[in-house]
Amino acid sequence: MAKTSKKGKKKVEKVMHEYKHGELKSGKGGKGGSVKSRKQAIAIGLSEARKAGAKVPKKKGAKKSKGTKRKSAGKSSRKSSRKS
Repeated sequence: MAKTSKKGKKKVEKVMHEYKHGELKSGKGGKGGSVKSRKQAIAIGLSEARKAGAKVPKKKGAKKSKGTKRKSAGKSSRKSSRKS
């Protein structure tokens, strides 16, 4: 289990303080609306901590499935089968 560094904890603590006081904004540059969800506030704090280089656990939804690649039929194969 990955542990969060002190730097990461401080960042999340700062963001949660902003959230509780209604100062936390979502979106790039804080131009969006105020954050209403506690979970969203924590996600913003962890994201900022990652950008600052703190040791933070990985995102849970970041897993990729390996065996589900589909082959797409390209237009070039269709063009070559046409009669001129």
